[in-house]
Amino acid sequence: MADPFDAGAGSILRQPKAVWATAGASVVAFMGIGLVDPILPSIAKGLDATTSQVSLLFTSYFLITAVAMLLTGFVSSRIGGRRTLLLGLAFVVVFAGLAGTSDTVGQLVGFRAGWGLGNALFVSTALAVIVGAAAGGSAAAILLYESALGLGMACGPLLGAVLGNISWRYPFFGTATLMAVGFLCITAFLKEQPKAARKTSILDPIRALGHGGLASAAVSAFFYNYTFFTVLAFTPFVLDMTPYRSGAVFFAWGVLLALFSVVVAPRMQQRFGSLKVLGGSLVLLAVDVVVLGYGNHTAAIVCTILSGAFIGVNNTVYTELALGVSDAPRPVASAGYNFVRWFAAAAAPYFAPKIEEWTDIHIPFVVAAVTAVLGALVVLVRRNALALPHSRLRSSGGTPMAEEPEPGHATEDGVTVFAN
Repeated sequence: MADPFDAGAGSILRQPKAVWATAGASVVAFMGIGLVDPILPSIAKGLDATTSQVSLLFTSYFLITAVAMLLTGFVSSRIGGRRTLLLGLAFVVVFAGLAGTSDTVGQLVGFRAGWGLGNALFVSTALAVIVGAAAGGSAAAILLYESALGLGMACGPLLGAVLGNISWRYPFFGTATLMAVGFLCITAFLKEQPKAARKTSILDPIRALGHGGLASAAVSAFFYNYTFFTVLAFTPFVLDMTPYRSGAVFFAWGVLLALFSVVVAPRMQQRFGSLKVLGGSLVLLAVDVVVLGYGNHTAAIVCTILSGAFIGVNNTVYTELALGVSDAPRPVASAGYNFVRWFAAAAAPYFAPKIEEWTDIHIPFVVAAVTAVLGALVVLVRRNALALPHSRLRSSGGTPMAEEPEPGHATEDGVTVFAN
């Protein structure tokens, strides 16, 4: 296999300006997920809000993201990829800037919801645009997209810490500024992409979930995402560190997430198979969050960082399952899958602090461990339905009809938001 980083024509490094503009804006878009992590305690103090109130920043963001999964294909198939990207960027610029002017936590939660709509429109279209505009085939383009995702997830908490140490408002203004630069770059360098041959209906993603394998992947990912976002949204309050230190912890977490998603997970899949890797990683994540919840402060820091490795592996495998397990078009299948799983991302930040209020600080992590195990049980019970078509053929002695895709890599999906 050719090295995608080789300086030849198919290199990830030799891409048109349109690709780099879209990839750069993607980095900033993914930064927005973890941007508020290090400053959650500062926001609570600055707005005189409770932990559960501040956690609604994640809930409103991802609730809108989940619902928007039904709209992104509908919109992009009608107005085209370039206009969808610019519309999403415009929403983020406006609502991220407004978030920085908030005087109450209610205003901030509302503006964060508008930000979530813009981010969904942008990131759900970015991969399809990068693949369409890239030189050297889809493999290098997708690796570039995955690298942008990992870099954004790693750098978001770091930017939030640096700017948040001055004021909790600055990370929001910083994001608005960077996304405005991305808007200008895409306007200047990206030409309009061909519109979809078939317009997507809002209900198409729901219909796709009628496939047992895709529905099983979505349900398992729903449980897993509850665990994922308990770590992301609730742990900063448990660590109770300065923005700089909290940002450093989540930067290390993001680095592991990116490394295991892009490099380690595909190799593990090739050696052990996707379902074994996913089930084992979910169980290990469950153990990790229990230790995080019951260990001392040092153990909590170590386990927070280590969880990035398991999350990176899980994200990559779930993406492959969502894109390959059913016969639905990839954007439609991925939209249905993401519609289900992002509701858990909205639920976890709300329920984790509530559970702490009702019980104690350890129990939210016990619940998160249980949901990770439930995700693994769905994989175990539904393993036949979740087996990818080429895997089923091989297990029965048949021959695949087409070349097996490289594990962990999509080829033409436009809606794999935050997936790997």
